[in-house]
Amino acid sequence: MKTDLTDTTSSKINKALVLGRRAIGTPAVGMVLTLVIVTDEENAYDALKAANEASREHPSRTLVVIKRVSRSPRDRAKARLDAEVRLGADASTGETVVLRLYGEVVDHAQSVVLPLLLPDAPVVVWWPVNAPSDPANDPLGALAQRRVTDTYSAEQPIQELTARADAYTPGDTDLSWTRITPWRSMLAAALDQVVCEVTSAEVEGEEFNPSVELLAMWLADRLKVPVRRSKSAGPGLTSVRMETSSGPIVLDRPDGSLATLSIQGQPDRGVALKRRDTAELIAEELRRLDPDDTYATALRFGLERLDEEAATTAPETVVETVVEAEVEAVVETVPAAKPAAKKAPAKKAAK
Repeated sequence: MKTDLTDTTSSKINKALVLGRRAIGTPAVGMVLTLVIVTDEENAYDALKAANEASREHPSRTLVVIKRVSRSPRDRAKARLDAEVRLGADASTGETVVLRLYGEVVDHAQSVVLPLLLPDAPVVVWWPVNAPSDPANDPLGALAQRRVTDTYSAEQPIQELTARADAYTPGDTDLSWTRITPWRSMLAAALDQVVCEVTSAEVEGEEFNPSVELLAMWLADRLKVPVRRSKSAGPGLTSVRMETSSGPIVLDRPDGSLATLSIQGQPDRGVALKRRDTAELIAEELRRLDPDDTYATALRFGLERLDEEAATTAPETVVETVVEAEVEAVVETVPAAKPAAKKAPAKKAAK
């Protein structure tokens, strides 16, 4: 069942939800949370499709907030809220409300969303693209217990990862972190099979891939060993190699689907390690609504490492600058050498 509302209000949307549930005979109970998706028109379809698939495991009320920013000053001055209410087969196992905000309402999205939240149910806010620099202090993020971003969708993923570390608040998480859950589980299981001491590690993957960086941060934080980051053609993460006192442990996935686990003294084993789609990632994040301390520790470790690198490189830069300045000063104070006097041409010998 689908109901379109033009130039509406939150109270009219709530009324449409009640009438729709009565029409299809579906009660409101059974939904475990409210999922708020903040996106643009271009990415709304894919995000909503992933949320509907995840709702089979987590029945929820899904609110899709699409901020329509107009270039015309006249249109920007006119505030309007359009809504599309979906229930039953059109909303998978929950309820879906697509909200399109125009004009001044764009700056007050939290006022529209707040009356539509399920009572006494947790709230999760997900930004598939264009996440705020500080999700916890965002007006919509302040309504949620969990805030999900995706640094992989940013134009500069590594810089975005640093911003996430600077602004981290308990409850923040990243789908780039969720993508490496199978890798972390497999590596931990591999270390449980042998008694050894890890001396170093190497993580190989695509350049500018935040999941590769997060896995390297996690290994360095947990194992307290140097971790080398190397580049490959992908897709995504391709290999992890750990040097241990009992020999190397290698987890290699060249095709993005099937990986090979190699442990010294044991036969190689093939393991399923396919790249998961967005629906599976969102479903995993909705399974737990408490703060992810492991993610926070890995982020904090990575930020501290970046600060240490900056501190070690800064003095060298300062020294080079000072030396260059001194050289320039000396050059300016030394008078220019006078040109050598031209020698008079020698007289030809008399014949």
